[in-house]
Amino acid sequence: METRETELMLKGYGLTTAEMTYHMPDYTHVLNTFVWQEYDLAPDHPRLFEFIEYWQREIEGPLHSVRFTHRKMISPGEWRNVKGVLHLH
Repeated sequence: METRETELMLKGYGLTTAEMTYHMPDYTHVLNTFVWQEYDLAPDHPRLFEFIEYWQREIEGPLHSVRFTHRKMISPGEWRNVKGVLHLH
């Protein structure tokens, strides 16, 4: 059974988005982009690095660069204790 996204987020996973810039196989001076998105664990990012290894092994277009960002979707809420109220006018 596949793990649902909410279950992954409760286990500490966050959404990782990677933009891969790669050389076109037939036109090596032309760059193209591919966007990959998956739930992954920071700071090691095992799924991202597994995908990069797959790309290097199976896909003809060599990678030029990879940019990625990671965001935890479920985190502790912001709370602050208000000790007073200031009324203007």
